[in-house]
Amino acid sequence: MLESLLRKEGFNRISKANTAPEALKAVQTVSYSLIVLDVMLPEIDGFTLCMELRKITHAPIMFLTARSGDIDKLQGLSMGGDDYVTKPFQPLEVVARIKAHLRRGTIYSTSLLPSEKIFAYDVFSINKTTGQLLINNEEIPCPAKEFELLHYFCNHPNRVFTAQQLYEQVWGSMVQGDEKTVVIHISRLRRKLEPNPSDPKIIVTIRGIGYKFIPPSGESKR
Repeated sequence: MLESLLRKEGFNRISKANTAPEALKAVQTVSYSLIVLDVMLPEIDGFTLCMELRKITHAPIMFLTARSGDIDKLQGLSMGGDDYVTKPFQPLEVVARIKAHLRRGTIYSTSLLPSEKIFAYDVFSINKTTGQLLINNEEIPCPAKEFELLHYFCNHPNRVFTAQQLYEQVWGSMVQGDEKTVVIHISRLRRKLEPNPSDPKIIVTIRGIGYKFIPPSGESKR
């Protein structure tokens, strides 16, 4: 049903996999712009598959599943998912989310000025042109939405944003409950960037308001 609707919306390059091994083989041979992933799969569940996919692709991963509990959603996002939609769902909402992810990726890859492409600090550097995140001069894998979120913070240092504002800017839309998506992605960035993620100094929480990026010392922007 979803494939039929997507084709009506102009998406013609769609492939499907019925098992985790099939999905892994497909992603190893084709570069996908977005992955829609169920949780209840034969052989390997979708959460485990997501972690394996993250080793070989930074493409946005959208969970589409009947597992609707908060713990399930947090688990999916913490394992590398970028979005989480529960069944029953509105098909047109799913299509809208897919378009938003792809649109954000296109805008992100083409709209930034040259002066906004590279941020370098003592702790890390992020290069939009090459899609690289270097921490202590070592390249660290960074999924698409984490990368976009961090680059957005770097473009707006010392400004406070609510979780809703961050979702609107990075994910491209806002629906009820998606603030948790932002929280999980910030937590994942902190584990990469902060010496002590439980006491963050780079991406800090402003209690009752939101989040602020405080540039580490030694900033240079190119």
